[in-house]
Amino acid sequence: MQEGTLLQSDNPKVPEAQFPFHHVLPVQMRFTDIDMLGHLNNNVYLSFMDLAKVNYFSTVGMDWRSIKAVVVHIGCDFYSPSYFNESLEVWTQVTSVSTHSFKMEQRIVNGVTGQTKCVGHTVMAGFDPATAKGQALDREWVKAVEQYEQRKL
Repeated sequence: MQEGTLLQSDNPKVPEAQFPFHHVLPVQMRFTDIDMLGHLNNNVYLSFMDLAKVNYFSTVGMDWRSIKAVVVHIGCDFYSPSYFNESLEVWTQVTSVSTHSFKMEQRIVNGVTGQTKCVGHTVMAGFDPATAKGQALDREWVKAVEQYEQRKL
């Protein structure tokens, strides 16, 4: 699959992506990521999504340590199990931005078959670590994300 792709699924239960994805990160699972049923453990999907978020921020041109935002919500819907040695990719995008928060969508798919494994949604809110209080998002960062996503957020 190529960047700028509107991901499709052969599973009718997987919701259609609203926007094309421009960021993809291949991930490698370890044997210790597998549970007793031989599936990729559910918490590993979230770890893969965290890794992809950091990579997304870097790709947009921001040092992840300079992003003054914290996770305030994470949700994940699982559609198909993953097994050891599957070729997995995490597709990431920012779907919307408000004054104080933004939403991200991430999809983990089999890079060979295109099968959607899960769809995650994260809400991050502006945060000032010095005061430990919420704050508005940096507008320059928002502009950089809009340029990368090739649309107004």
